[in-house]
Amino acid sequence: MNGRAAALTAVAVLMMGAAGCGSSDNDAAGTPATTGAEEASTLKLPQLDGQELQVAGVWTGAEQKNFLKVLARFDKLTGAKTTFVPTGDNVSTFVGSKIQGGSPPDVALLPQPGVLQQFAKADWLKPLQPDVTKELDQNYSQAWRDLGTYKDKQYGVFFKVTNKSLFWYNTAAWEQAGLTDTPTTWEQLLKDGQTLSDSGTPPFSIGGADGWLVTDWFENIYLSQAGPAMYDKLTKHQIKWTDPSVTKALTTLGQIFGRPDLMAGGTRGTLQTDFPTSVGQVFAKPPKAALVYEGEFIATNITQETTAKVGTDAKVFPFPAVDGGKAPVLSSGDVAVALKDGEGARALMRFLASPEAGEIAVQQGGFLSPNKAVDFSNYRDDTVRNIAKNLIKAGDDIRFDMSDQAPAAFGGTKGQGEWKDLQDFLAKPSDVVGAQKQLEADAAKAFAKAG
Repeated sequence: MNGRAAALTAVAVLMMGAAGCGSSDNDAAGTPATTGAEEASTLKLPQLDGQELQVAGVWTGAEQKNFLKVLARFDKLTGAKTTFVPTGDNVSTFVGSKIQGGSPPDVALLPQPGVLQQFAKADWLKPLQPDVTKELDQNYSQAWRDLGTYKDKQYGVFFKVTNKSLFWYNTAAWEQAGLTDTPTTWEQLLKDGQTLSDSGTPPFSIGGADGWLVTDWFENIYLSQAGPAMYDKLTKHQIKWTDPSVTKALTTLGQIFGRPDLMAGGTRGTLQTDFPTSVGQVFAKPPKAALVYEGEFIATNITQETTAKVGTDAKVFPFPAVDGGKAPVLSSGDVAVALKDGEGARALMRFLASPEAGEIAVQQGGFLSPNKAVDFSNYRDDTVRNIAKNLIKAGDDIRFDMSDQAPAAFGGTKGQGEWKDLQDFLAKPSDVVGAQKQLEADAAKAFAKAG
């Protein structure tokens, strides 16, 4: 797991879990899932009485406990006994050691498609069988299916994802500035930002101390402005970071980064602000800023670290469209893969690709499913429900986090590569050309080394 993924997991975790947990109803403490699937299932899964399965993943705490309820349902339907084992942050090391020891888990949940590519290249993964791909084809858009492939073979089922194209705002600050609507275009966002600044509240709170967050700002602008096809090319380094499309996106980003008066704490303060603080200062009393960008996981910070109430004091709107492009929907998430052949692993992969598994998961809260067959009524509140609808509505235009798909030396390491280069750009947004040259040099080196 790269540093960004670790940070996002840490935000979502509510309590620490045990080192290894079974999936029985007693282990999955709390209220059972209430989906109608508890009484009947449309899936025709095999009977696996007596079979023991192991699932590995990075989840701990509440994420793990909620997933255990999904596994408990699978065990109830099949008679299997499934155990979840946390991998720690380094999934590659954990799974590699298990394979070398001759005892890989049946299924693993991987935090990035880049890890799936790595494992498939090492011949660690088993391609999905026809009954699983049929379930996948019925329930997932092509974009998600493509992210789970390697050399035209389907290996992965994305299970839990994020919507990282959101702005959260302080409704009191919004009303004080006389704003009644939320922006749908970048130009309107800038205009509203100036209105907020004129009213006495800096508009933007940015956690510039965390490089992953700065990359997300760039990626949303680039996806909307340049479009999905160009986004894919830059992600794969098929075009250089010196390309004019990058020049345009950085120039656009500079319309905020180059305005210290629009950022809480100015440039220097922004570079010293970490992600949790960037959320907290928007919903402090009085607020130090009016809005903060990032995914649905911000709701956890708001709930745990402030007195603001999501849906009343804190509301959300999608990242606006840039220069006439479509509003971007950027995502990241966890993908399930099989490391063993056999009826048990195959049945579990099919279950995870089904709406039944997704509905159990979303009912627990703190979860977005990319499965378009999951009924939105299963989400706990309107805020999360609307975020999920926006995610599904994006269809094949959705794109996975760019830096999470890059070699870790470029896209996932603190203090180097894209993280540092864009932080340096935040410090000096007038030097677009210099930023591009450094980004290209670091990308070329990392991609060449990764092969």
